[in-house]
Order: sequence, then structure tokens, then C-alpha cells
Amino acid sequence: MPTLALVATGGTIAGAAASATDTTGYTAGALGADALLAAVPPLADVAQIRAEQLFSLDSKDMRPAHWLTLGRRVRALLDGPAIDGIVITHGTDTLEETAAFLDLTLAAAKPVVLTAAMRPATALSADGPMNLYNAACVAAHPDSRGRGVLVSFGDAIYPARGVRKCETHRVDAFAGTNAGAIGQTDPLRYFTPPPAGGGARVELPPDLAELPRVDVLYVGAGTPPALVDVMIADGARGLVLALPGNGSLPDAWEAPLAAAVARGIAVIRASRAGMGPVGRKPLDDRLGTRAAGELPASQARVALMLALAAGDPALLDLLLGDAG
Repeated sequence: MPTLALVATGGTIAGAAASATDTTGYTAGALGADALLAAVPPLADVAQIRAEQLFSLDSKDMRPAHWLTLGRRVRALLDGPAIDGIVITHGTDTLEETAAFLDLTLAAAKPVVLTAAMRPATALSADGPMNLYNAACVAAHPDSRGRGVLVSFGDAIYPARGVRKCETHRVDAFAGTNAGAIGQTDPLRYFTPPPAGGGARVELPPDLAELPRVDVLYVGAGTPPALVDVMIADGARGLVLALPGNGSLPDAWEAPLAAAVARGIAVIRASRAGMGPVGRKPLDDRLGTRAAGELPASQARVALMLALAAGDPALLDLLLGDAG
């Protein structure tokens, strides 16, 4: 039987409310890892579980400093011969960012699987116990090796890169890239073989205390381009633009962005649409911007933070893929 590490960080999956019918007015991260395990007795038939409580956060309060701590702990567990895979419980709000950070910084073949819930543990029909069970099954399955960091949610398995939260209340809250899920959990099977190469990774200094600041700007009709200078003046070293459509840049933004890039500020064009890639355009060559490819704005931000931390601008092109 495999041995899995369960790293709990809080979230709705560990949430508690005063009423079993209350699925919104709850306290996230109220329950510990032991309580999560106790709610899913069938886990004993899947693997030996070693549980630990790293954080007890509502994931809206997750910060890059937490990513660094989590990444170091996960790496240490993966390096140990006693652990065959890792399950991480997390809040849904920023799960896509944590998943991207881990996938962009971990190169281990052992499975790392994130899961979460949309309803607190005290709800009449809590989705957390089944999600946790499914995630453990994914982490324990031999076909999960070599696939990078995964997200198991509902009955679907997604790769970390490109996954995004797309619903505010429904229990089927996540979606992947245009390719969709790469597997299912009932029964557990993958639709494709593990990817060759696994994608680019960033090797961060072991003593890194913080990541460079990168801001996301949501661009609507008439949003003033002066916000570019405001963010830079306030300390942003990079910008990700959540733009209309397929990353369509308003004409008024071109000159400010070209000036920002000339000052050494990295800029990525992403989309505010829920799905679909943002490909490279001639204006990227003209302005010095990059395209987010298959990554949502939230994950493009993580990629840019890591490239800046590594001090290697060329690395960003690898992290974003060919579209960047």
C-alpha cells in the first residue's frame, strides 16, 4: 500500500458553519487535517496517510510567502523515500495560483495532487470528503506519475497549468484549458499518456524570502492607461493585463506599455474571458510585450513572478509556452 502525505492548508474543505444548511456563511480552515481524515474512513483502503497542518487559511488570504513555505515543505516530502505522493487540501479561491506555483517549481515524478471543496465540511451535502478521497486515489495511482502537479476536483483531473475556477457556487467549479480534463476519477483513468518533458521549471534560491511584485490590471472599456504608471510607481516590477477578447489591447495603451517595457517592466497580455488562449501578435514584437498562451491571468502572474525571481527574462518565454 502506498504512503501519502496529506498537507492541509485550510479552505472551505475544512470550513465549519453554525447550520448544516449554511453553505456560504462559514469559517474556512476551521477544522484540522485529522478531522478531514476522520470524515473519510475509506481512505484507509487507498493508502497509509501521514497528515500535517501547514496552514489554516481562507485561501483568499494566501500570499506568495505561503507558496514559498508550501513549496519547500512539499519538496522535502517528495525527497523522502517513505512518501509516494502528496495530497494538498486548499481553498478554491486561489487554488489555481498555488497549483501553478508548485507545477512551475517542482520537477518530481511523484504525484502532487491539490483538491478543495465548494461546501463546508458541516454542510448536509459537503463535497469535500469525496474530493479528498478521489484526490488520494489519484495520488496513489501509478499512472499519475510524471504528469506534474494535478488538480482533482469533482470527478475530473486537471493539469495545474491552465486550470481555473469558473463558478462561484456550483460544486463543478473548475475547468481546464481548451483541452479540458486529462482524466476522470469514476473510474480512475487518464485520457492521454504523460506529457513528454513535463514543461519548464524554475529553480528558486533555497533562501528566497519573497517573490517580486507583479500586478494584474483588469482592462474594461475606457479603463485609463495611466494605471500602468500608478502600479509601477507603487512598486510593481511586472504587469499582467486581463484584456478583452483574445487579449485585445486598446490603442491608447500602446504608448504607455512601450514606455514601461523600455524601463524594464515585463508586461503580459492575458484575457479577461473565462476560456481560450491568447496568442502572440505583431504588436508584441512592436511593444515588447508577451502573450499568456493557455494560462489565465492569475497563472501568468505567477509565471512572471518566478521568472523575475530567477533573474532570467528568457525563462518567461519557456514558462508561457510558444505563445509567449
